Amino acid sequence: MEIPLFPTDQIPRPADEIKIEQIEITPYPDRFRVHTRVRVTPFLERPNLLMVARNQDNVIVSELNIIETMHADMEFTLHIRNVKDPAGEYTLTVELFYQTRTPPQDRKTQTFTIPEANMSTSN
Repeated sequence: MEIPLFPTDQIPRPADEIKIEQIEITPYPDRFRVHTRVRVTPFLERPNLLMVARNQDNVIVSELNIIETMHADMEFTLHIRNVKDPAGEYTLTVELFYQTRTPPQDRKTQTFTIPEANMSTSN
């Protein structure tokens, strides 16, 4: 009898098959932090990730480098920097790469909104 070490949809794949599978973005109530969840294909070789958040003027407001992650399902908190009021539209770009980022092996972009202060609390 063979006992599988991983669920069949979680079998680690070689580097050339690794992709960004899912990005979830949720602003915290304080509006200056953003919870992000990134899921990639289960891997044999540990990939690198670069996460960059930009405001609607295309200015970088947060950046995070993940070097040789050990996990295919990751959660991070990004801090929105250098703004007095974070309300507005943002774009988060996640790049997955191994040896070089030029070009990245996979790239996903997702937009998110940080609400106005009076809209961020429920009544």
